[in-house]
Amino acid sequence: MGPLNAPASRRIRVLLADDEAMIRAGVGAILAAGGDFEVVAEAADGREAVEQARAHRPDVALLDIRMPRLDGLAAAEEITATVPGTAVAMLTTFSEEAYVARALGGGATGFLLKSGDPHELMAGVRAVADGAAFLSPKVARHVIDGLGGGRLSREAAARQRVATLTPREREVLGLVGAGLSNPEIAGRLHLVEGTVKAYVSAVLDRLEVKNRVQAAIVAYEAGLLP
Repeated sequence: MGPLNAPASRRIRVLLADDEAMIRAGVGAILAAGGDFEVVAEAADGREAVEQARAHRPDVALLDIRMPRLDGLAAAEEITATVPGTAVAMLTTFSEEAYVARALGGGATGFLLKSGDPHELMAGVRAVADGAAFLSPKVARHVIDGLGGGRLSREAAARQRVATLTPREREVLGLVGAGLSNPEIAGRLHLVEGTVKAYVSAVLDRLEVKNRVQAAIVAYEAGLLP
């Protein structure tokens, strides 16, 4: 029997940081079953995670939130700032809005639950490695519900922001919101990847958001997603 859900693609190099050795072993086993992942380094605290990220420059740093010396949120901010080629995803049992908001504000583009489905974990790491955004569905509900203000007022504000975009930019935003990576968007819209990258950058600038996850939230609230 072949690897679980392994696509025919390059191997994704992962840094796995959690203060519990059993969690690291379990997540490592899940990734190993995927067939296209390679855990290149492990860390038991946030400071070590930053050091390992700088030393190994993995595609994805998968960080627990609560770790000694330096928590995962602070580690995510430091890795994002100093190791630009490494995408950051948070791995946690805590889905409170405050954690999610700070993680996204610090540059994380993925938020996964330890108790989630193994397929979801692998899909999330793959998405983040490809430059897309990925939130566990349970986390996404917390984010939407915890943004503050009434739902109708948030929808109206989001529609007003989206109205400043060109039709093509709105189309790109909708696909970003659906979790597609730049290569996938390029294929869907029959564009070269460089053009898609320029569109995504323009959309982030116009919406005044920091990353694809925040853009996806605007797309959701503006009604661009099913």
